[in-house]
Amino acid sequence: QVQLVESGGGLVQAGESLRLSCTASRSFFSFNDVGWYRQGPGKQRDLVARLNRGGSPNYADSVKGRFTISRDIGKMYLEMNSLKPEDTGVYYCNAVFDWRNYWGQGTQVTVSS
Repeated sequence: QVQLVESGGGLVQAGESLRLSCTASRSFFSFNDVGWYRQGPGKQRDLVARLNRGGSPNYADSVKGRFTISRDIGKMYLEMNSLKPEDTGVYYCNAVFDWRNYWGQGTQVTVSS
């Protein structure tokens, strides 16, 4: 089993920045694939950003150039810049371990116009 806990969400105005963090019960370098997903109001949970074991990032088109994903041994981060109202949603930390997906409980990000 893997436990993931997100933090750093909040209410911000458009154009501002937030940094999300995710803490795992094991090293983030033990996962082959880690990432952030979000679920907006009335929408499905979609990819925001992912990192493979080699450190190569993959971003949703809607956040390219604005968000940056990174990790160290203890945490994974999502730096979110130039936030837009459409970035509003619950952000979930995700990791794959032993061919299974694990999720945090999510942290709310609300961007006002």
